[in-house]
Amino acid sequence: MTTLDNSMTGKVVLVTGATSGIGRVTALALAQMGAAVVVHGRSQQKAEIALDLIREETGSTAVDFLLADLSSQAEIRAMADTFRQRYDRLDVLVNNAGAVFLKRQESADGIEMTFALNHLAYFLLTNLLLDLIVRTGEQHGEARIVSVSSGAHYGPQLNFDDLRSPGIYSGWIAYGQSKLANILFTYELARRLQGTGVTANVLHPGFVATGFSKNNPIMRPLMAISSIFAISPEEGAQTSIYLASSGEVKGVSGQYFYECKPRKSSAASRDEEAQRRLWELSEEMTGVGEGENLSTDDTDTTDKGLKVERERGG
Repeated sequence: MTTLDNSMTGKVVLVTGATSGIGRVTALALAQMGAAVVVHGRSQQKAEIALDLIREETGSTAVDFLLADLSSQAEIRAMADTFRQRYDRLDVLVNNAGAVFLKRQESADGIEMTFALNHLAYFLLTNLLLDLIVRTGEQHGEARIVSVSSGAHYGPQLNFDDLRSPGIYSGWIAYGQSKLANILFTYELARRLQGTGVTANVLHPGFVATGFSKNNPIMRPLMAISSIFAISPEEGAQTSIYLASSGEVKGVSGQYFYECKPRKSSAASRDEEAQRRLWELSEEMTGVGEGENLSTDDTDTTDKGLKVERERGG
């Protein structure tokens, strides 16, 4: 593995879905490097267990947790508000939480659950904290947004007419589309962040043996068999840790990584029109307003005083 940058002391990191699996490994590693780590989870009991583990392994007291169901936009907003009340900087946001749902479900906002949790949660939380991240980048030289996608993005295309309410539902197709959305989102975000000192990258962690499918009883036997070929959470977390901490990727933005190396994502993920269209649809579906997101107007300024120039590619 490539040597990691160990200069995380003084930095604040938020990792979503960090009470188990690669999220917890990522949070632990960044705490070991000296970062103040905020662990997100849905269960207070699991969050407390994760915090106790991190404190015991690192000796750090700079460990905190936030509770939220990220499929609920109201809970995402409440979590972002709580983070702002506690912290005046955010050096690294790791969007990690996600799931696969074999049967169609709807979120509290009436949105198909896979899309709501795996994509819109990334989009909304990032936008709600974005001015804080940009300010951190300006004041401290850099800040980073790292999003976990999957190799499952190869193959699917986004059917924009079907995202709100899929007609014929397939859990695997919905999952693949949500992971494609993670990459489309990251590429558009990286363009919008040019000149701010903030980087945005996305990654495939590999096929990891985690509790990812525990919410799907049908998948448990299949995952038990396939886990023989899976890598450990410790191995799967390495690219997240690398992108969050390594000096080797300082200033690198808008890239898709696997095994700590930039890779070529699918042709569908590199469609700039689809990237912009997904951003606009996501704004509409989350109700992100001025002051919560990067402006799409090259000359506009948010109410936080943040001017962000956007490259309009063809």
